Amino acid sequence: MKNVFRLSMVALLSLITISCGTTQTAAEALVENDFRNDVYKEIVNDEAKFMEFLNVAHASKEADSWLMKDHMQMMENGKMMEVMKANPEMQEKMKKMMQEKMEKDPEMQKKMMEKMKSKMMEDPTMKEAMMENMHAEMKANPEMAEKMMEKMINFFHENPEMMEKMQAKMKAHQAEMEKQQKADKKKKQ
Repeated sequence: MKNVFRLSMVALLSLITISCGTTQTAAEALVENDFRNDVYKEIVNDEAKFMEFLNVAHASKEADSWLMKDHMQMMENGKMMEVMKANPEMQEKMKKMMQEKMEKDPEMQKKMMEKMKSKMMEDPTMKEAMMENMHAEMKANPEMAEKMMEKMINFFHENPEMMEKMQAKMKAHQAEMEKQQKADKKKKQ
């Protein structure tokens, strides 16, 4: 009887020891490459899980900034344009989401604007394409055009030097247009 009791106690202690050793934290479990890759595949292959993951990521300020950084890199290397061309609905959703994010986070908006400005200065064709796109969007969405005009007016009030430069360019442009109109009238006569 004592041997059965001792054997039962040893077995019980062994089971307790073994079961305690099998619990892992998420960080410990994710150290294993195969397991981590299986988890990633499960998430990216299931839309509901992926959207849930994105919601969790957007709730973390640090993860959200990583996502934004990745988004910017995709835009810079042209991957984003390829994805967007294939899915116009996604393109529209992304535009709305980016616009909402920028309205909520002025610091991010400032960084994005600086990055876009430097890109436009580096590449004149990109500048032209972006300007055409902006004009088309403003024509299609008068409310957005109004908001942009208000922001532009506020910007010029805050930056008098820029306002003077803009006024000078507008006067020069106006003079050029008047000159062109006079030349056109002479041709017709």
